[in-house]
Amino acid sequence: MKIDIRKMRYFMMVAEELNFSRAAERLRMAQPPLSQEIRKLEEELGVQLFHRTKRMVELTDAGKIFLQGSRQTLIQLEKTIHETQLAAEGKNGSLIIGFVDSTEIVIKILNKFRARFPQVHLTLREMTTEQQLAALYEKQIHIGFIRSEQNNETLASEICFEESLRLVLHQDHPLVSLPEIPLQLLADEPFIMFPRHFGPHFYDLIISYFWDHGVSLNVVQEAIQMQTIVNLVATGMGVSVVPSSMESYNRPGVIYKKIKETTPKINLYVGWRQDEKSSVVPHFLTIVREHYSMSQMNDQ
Repeated sequence: MKIDIRKMRYFMMVAEELNFSRAAERLRMAQPPLSQEIRKLEEELGVQLFHRTKRMVELTDAGKIFLQGSRQTLIQLEKTIHETQLAAEGKNGSLIIGFVDSTEIVIKILNKFRARFPQVHLTLREMTTEQQLAALYEKQIHIGFIRSEQNNETLASEICFEESLRLVLHQDHPLVSLPEIPLQLLADEPFIMFPRHFGPHFYDLIISYFWDHGVSLNVVQEAIQMQTIVNLVATGMGVSVVPSSMESYNRPGVIYKKIKETTPKINLYVGWRQDEKSSVVPHFLTIVREHYSMSQMNDQ
């Protein structure tokens, strides 16, 4: 059975006023057509909704049940319409976001986005750059925070944060007493690095940087996540080099030090699919661009 929402609204108005004349006036229509619509509704339902006399109108028991259900139906309908409109405007829905090691920057961006779009549900996945790229190609995530630039027929990216390199040493390492550490002093140090296939661009940048300064890294241990690398340094297994944003990871037992030579810029990119259909993604990218713009102004 199909019930006309318009008739349901007419019924609710009469039930509220318990007077056809006042209900018709509020609905800005004549009373006879209103009475006809209510009779049609009763015929469709096969029940009597009102007791009518010349002196009064009152709901039947069936009418009381139908009024309760009608209110719930219209509340749900209005909620659905509102949520549909929000989704079309990109103010509702969900985003699946991958992120790499620069957690602090990502958290700041997420906080800004959640403050502006509180009804969007966010799902976060900690992944390496290569894992995020695969997930973007396979449409498993909407947004990725990655360490390599991606601009092709499928993926697009923009810089969202710029940082430099930092050495991370055990707190008892002899070099921690120096204000800045020359690369040549690291020639014989055991290094902890991430496997190249988890981030070829970032890995090659580090290796080339040291090689250009006459240092060939002695990699003795590998770990996937930057936090794990720092934890391994804390055990005394070796030293490492990490993005400067990792200084916010206050792991006891390690010291972050500046490198004396100028380090290359380490860029964090936000990546997404060129054919992304989500109406939420453009809003998220706007927040990312605003954050990047503010960080650039603060650095000047």
